[in-house]
Amino acid sequence: MLLIALIVLGVLVLGLTAMIIIDMVKNHKKGQKYHLKEVMTAFLLILPAVVLSFFFVILPIFYSLGYAFTDFNLLKPNDINFVGFDNFKTLFLEFNQHGEFFLSIRNTAIFVVLVVPIQIIMALLLALFCNNKRRGTTIFKVCFFAPVAISLSVTAFLWLIILSPNPNGIMNSILHNFGIPAQDFLGNKNTVLIWMVIISAWQGCGYQMLIFLSALGNIRKDLYEAAAIDGANVFQKFFTITVPGLKPTMLYILITVFIGACRVLIQPMLLTGYQDRSVTISYYMYQQGFTYRHVGYSCAVALLMTIIIGTITLVQRKLLGEKKR
Repeated sequence: MLLIALIVLGVLVLGLTAMIIIDMVKNHKKGQKYHLKEVMTAFLLILPAVVLSFFFVILPIFYSLGYAFTDFNLLKPNDINFVGFDNFKTLFLEFNQHGEFFLSIRNTAIFVVLVVPIQIIMALLLALFCNNKRRGTTIFKVCFFAPVAISLSVTAFLWLIILSPNPNGIMNSILHNFGIPAQDFLGNKNTVLIWMVIISAWQGCGYQMLIFLSALGNIRKDLYEAAAIDGANVFQKFFTITVPGLKPTMLYILITVFIGACRVLIQPMLLTGYQDRSVTISYYMYQQGFTYRHVGYSCAVALLMTIIIGTITLVQRKLLGEKKR
C-alpha cells in the first residue's frame, strides 16, 4: 500500500512539474516573461487542497480500483489475492439469478426515474414562485431551503415519526379522521419507494431552487417586455424565453440530481433497513463491504456503478448539451 501511495504521489508531482514546464515553454514561444515566483506562490496556495485531495480522493480511488480485482476481506487484511474478473462474474451471476444485486439495480432505477423529474419540477416551480418581487419572498426562500440544511439522518427520523405504522402516528392520525385504518407506509413493498422519492425530492429541491433562481435572474428582462408587446401569454413566455434561458442550468441540475439519486443510501438505511423492497446499489455496496467484510467485491460494485453512471451522464451531455457550431 505504501508503494502504491508513493507511485501515485510521484505521478502527481510529475504532472504538476510538467504543467509548469509546458507553461514556461508556451510563454517563451510567445516572447512573454515567465514569473516563476508568482506561479510557485499560486501552487503553494493550492497545496493544502491538493494534499487533502491526494489522501482523501485520489488514493482511495486508486485503492478501490485495485481492490476490485482482489479477494480483499477486512478480517484478513494481510491475505489479499488477485482474482481477476471473478468479482464481476459473481455480480453478473447474481444479476441473472435475480438476487440482491438485481433487486438493488431495479430499486435504484425506479427511484431515479421517479425522483429526478419530480425534484427538478418542484425546484423549478418554487424558483418561479420566489422569483417574483413580492413581500415575504425571502421568508419563503428560507422555508423552502430549510430541509436542505437539515441532516439526512435527522430528516429520515423525522419522517419515521410522521409515517409511523402506529395508529397514533401523525399520518395515521390524519387518516383516522377520514375513517381510513392505520397504514404501514414503509412496510408496504408497493409504497416504500414512493415515500422514499417524496422524502428525497422534498429534502433536496430547495438547493436546486436556489440555482434556478440565480439562472432566472440572468435572463434579460427586455425579452419578456418584447414578448408582452407581441401579445405573448404567460405560457408562451415560459416556453420561448424562460426554458431556453435555463437550458445550461437545467443540464447541470439534471446531471447532479441524477448522480445524487443513483448514490442514494441514507434514506433506505434509516427508513427501512436492509430490505429487498428498498435496497439500492449504494446500500448493497455498503452491506457487502462493511457488514460482510467483502471489500474486494464491494469495490467491484463501486467500479461497475461508476462506469454505468459515467456512461449515462455522458449520454445526457451529448443529447442535451449545447451543440457546437
